[in-house]
Amino acid sequence: MKISNAERAEVLTQALPYIKKYNGKIVVVKYGGNAMINEQLKEQVMEDIVLLSLIGVKVVLVHGGGPEITDTLKRIGKESVFVDGLRVTDKETAEVVQMVLAGKINKSLVNLLELKGGRALGVCGLDDRMILCEPKDTRLGFVGSITDVNVTPIADLLEKGYIPVVSTVGCDKKGNVYNINADTAAAYIAGALRAERMFSMTDIAGILRDKDDPNSLISCLDIEEANQLFAEGVISGGMIPKVECCIEAIHKGVRKVIIMDGRVPHSLLIEMLTDEGAGTMVVGEKK
Repeated sequence: MKISNAERAEVLTQALPYIKKYNGKIVVVKYGGNAMINEQLKEQVMEDIVLLSLIGVKVVLVHGGGPEITDTLKRIGKESVFVDGLRVTDKETAEVVQMVLAGKINKSLVNLLELKGGRALGVCGLDDRMILCEPKDTRLGFVGSITDVNVTPIADLLEKGYIPVVSTVGCDKKGNVYNINADTAAAYIAGALRAERMFSMTDIAGILRDKDDPNSLISCLDIEEANQLFAEGVISGGMIPKVECCIEAIHKGVRKVIIMDGRVPHSLLIEMLTDEGAGTMVVGEKK
């Protein structure tokens, strides 16, 4: 579909208040494993992030990479086992997680951002002891529960005009490497940075009142309403940890958190720069 120059100008004019609103503000984008599978969509997400950076938004990209970790483990003959949605991580698996997240995925995203015209640098939770953790559950092995985050390296990169790309591996005080849930890491990082927004890009539209009805999307809810939906079983399965991380981010100082479908082209721009919005917004309390 072709649009006229006048229509293009109208789109830009409508975006202007949002550009002014977010200029100089920090937003954290958590980019999930399943939302990263389609290469064309991945390029569009990176284009959106570069565009936001160029108009003065300070974007921090925190990424996961579960499917790629699973594929790599499979290639070396290791089966993936999950408990309560988290990957059981022995010493060998932790090494694979570090290799895939901090190596392959992190640097490929940095490279793609650079190709799209951005300035990006990749870091991981081991750098400057950015993500310190302790064992989350003895059943899970080297899966970490975050005890402290040091966002100084991220803040320094933002100050110098870079897009920090953060892979979610952490370590304990002895230097042991841990697998960290990306949603949890994004929540802690966003809170420590006092981010204006946190976006959790995944492979679902948001929170549905009826999981089988895509038209039942809940556009906005506060913490009290979220707790009610937990009790009613509306928020269940894999959505439970995602929403818990949204609430965690808000408790730590993030103003608003959005769960959105990373498979929708340019959903990040739709959410940030238009009246339409995308996904489910979680807030501390509705005004």
